[in-house]
Amino acid sequence: MVFGIVVWGGLTRLTESGLSIVEWKPITGVRLPTSDREWDDEFAKYKRFPEYHKVHIGISLDDFKRIYFMEWFHRNIGRLFGVVYLVPAVWFVASGRVTRAGRAKLAGMGGLLLAQGAMGWYMVTSGLDHALAERADAVPRVSQYRLAAHLALAYMLYAGLSLHGWGVLRANRLARSAPAAALRAQLELPQVAAFRRRIAAAALLVAGTCLSGAMVAGLDAGLLYNEFPLMGGDRVLPPWRELWHEYYARGNADAMWRNLTENPALVQLEHRVLAMSTFFVLSALWWQGRRLPLPGPARRALHAMYALAALQVGLGVSTLVNGVPIANASAHQANSVLLLAAALRLFHTLRPLPRIR
Repeated sequence: MVFGIVVWGGLTRLTESGLSIVEWKPITGVRLPTSDREWDDEFAKYKRFPEYHKVHIGISLDDFKRIYFMEWFHRNIGRLFGVVYLVPAVWFVASGRVTRAGRAKLAGMGGLLLAQGAMGWYMVTSGLDHALAERADAVPRVSQYRLAAHLALAYMLYAGLSLHGWGVLRANRLARSAPAAALRAQLELPQVAAFRRRIAAAALLVAGTCLSGAMVAGLDAGLLYNEFPLMGGDRVLPPWRELWHEYYARGNADAMWRNLTENPALVQLEHRVLAMSTFFVLSALWWQGRRLPLPGPARRALHAMYALAALQVGLGVSTLVNGVPIANASAHQANSVLLLAAALRLFHTLRPLPRIR
C-alpha cells in the first residue's frame, strides 16, 4: 500500500493536482462532493488561491473535478492505510502477541505514519500562500523542501515496514526449521560482513538520490536541459552564471548557497551527478558481490538491485529527453522505490541470523 501511495502521490504532483483541495478535514474530507452545489462550493474555494490564477487559468469545472479527484484519492488511500496499519497493530499489542522491542518498532512506524499526514498538509499550505499571487515571478507550487520531507517520511515508513516484516518472517522460519549453522557461519564471514556495510551505505546513497529527485520535481527542474549527457547544446555544463546566480540569494550576498537547493539548473545537475554516481557504486558492488560466497536470497537481491539500477538510469534519461511525460516520470519514481527496496532486501539478507530461544 505504501508503494501505491507513493506512486499515486507522484502522479498527483505531475498532474498539478495537489493544490486542488484547499482545506484539511481529516474526518469529513473522506467524502467526495456529489451534488452540483457541493462541487460549486469547492470550485469557489479553489478560485481564491493563486494556482487558479497562474497555473490552471480559467479551468473548467469538469477539469477541476479531475484534479480534485487525484488529490482526494491520494488523501484517502493514506487514511485507509492508517486504518489498515493502526487497527491490527493495536490489537496485536493489546493481546500480548508483540515483544517489547516489537512494540517500540510498531510505535515508531505509527509515529512516522502520523507525521507523514501532518507533513502532507504542511506541504500543501506552502503552495496556497497568497504571497505567490503577488510576485510576478512566483509559480504556485509546494515548497521543494517540504515535498522532499514528505517523500523522505514515506521512504522511511516503507523501509521500516519492509525491514520489520522481513525480520519477523525470518525469525519465524528459523523457529520452525532446524538450526542453520552453515548459513550463520556464512553470514559471519569477514568479507560478507564488510560487504553488508557497503550495501548499507549504498542504500543510504540510493535514498539520498531519491530525495534529490524530489527537489527536481518540486522545482520543475526536469523541464530544463532536456538532453543527456550534455547540458546546453554542445556543453558538458551550463554557463557558470546559470548555475550560480545572485537572483537566488534574494539580495543577500551571504546566501548564494541557496542556489544549491533553489536554482533549477544546479539542482538538476546535482541530481544527474548523484544518479550516475549511485549507478556506478551499485555496479561496482554488483561486480564485487558476484565473487563473494553469498547465500541464494542475497545473490538474487544483488542481481535485482543491479537490474533496477540500470532500468532507473534508462527511465531517468528517457524522462528528461522527452520533456518529462507523465508516464515516464511516474515509472521513474516507482522504480526508485523498487530500487531502494532491492538494496534494503540485500542488506537484510546479509544480516547475521538472530538467536532463537
